[in-house]
Amino acid sequence: MYKLGLFLAGALSAVATLLGVLLMSAHGFSAREQPGTLERWVARQARALALPKDARQRSNPVPDSPQTLADARAHWADHCAVCHANNGSGDVEMGKHMYPQAPDMRQPETQHMTDGELFFIIQNGIRMTGMPAWGSCSQHDEQDSWKLVRFIRHLPQLSAEEEREMQTLNPKSPDELKEEREERDFLNGESSHEPTEHHHH
Repeated sequence: MYKLGLFLAGALSAVATLLGVLLMSAHGFSAREQPGTLERWVARQARALALPKDARQRSNPVPDSPQTLADARAHWADHCAVCHANNGSGDVEMGKHMYPQAPDMRQPETQHMTDGELFFIIQNGIRMTGMPAWGSCSQHDEQDSWKLVRFIRHLPQLSAEEEREMQTLNPKSPDELKEEREERDFLNGESSHEPTEHHHH
């Protein structure tokens, strides 16, 4: 049954690709375009068929606790927020410019998925999207994925205080790090590190 599902998923994916190629002459094959209704439907069906039945039925072994959510918030802020935003909206530069765009994970399309489905996607990624397979990363284990499932369930209730905390945990760009260092040096009364010219008379 799983092999049949993979075959059907591959067939649907091929149909979507063929439709994309046929439309290419009219619209081009650009990631700037938004997926049409048919393409989104085919992609959802392919994703559903590619999920093993036993994966859908798995339950979360990680307890729903304040510590679990704290761990998941930190992990999400450091690894996931760059595409999904701290609040799961996908309303960030990277997420908005993917094809398809990163989904708003607070909405029913994500929230109605089973814990097992969410876990499988985190672990194995989704082909032809920007979603990587975190299960292949040595820094990420199954416990991390199950904790993230708990956090995804919590996204619709995420508080402003939690978002502010997560902002301090988001990765910083080189420019942001430089700006923070210069601000810290200024507040500590340290002058610029540029060499001072000495004039000899």
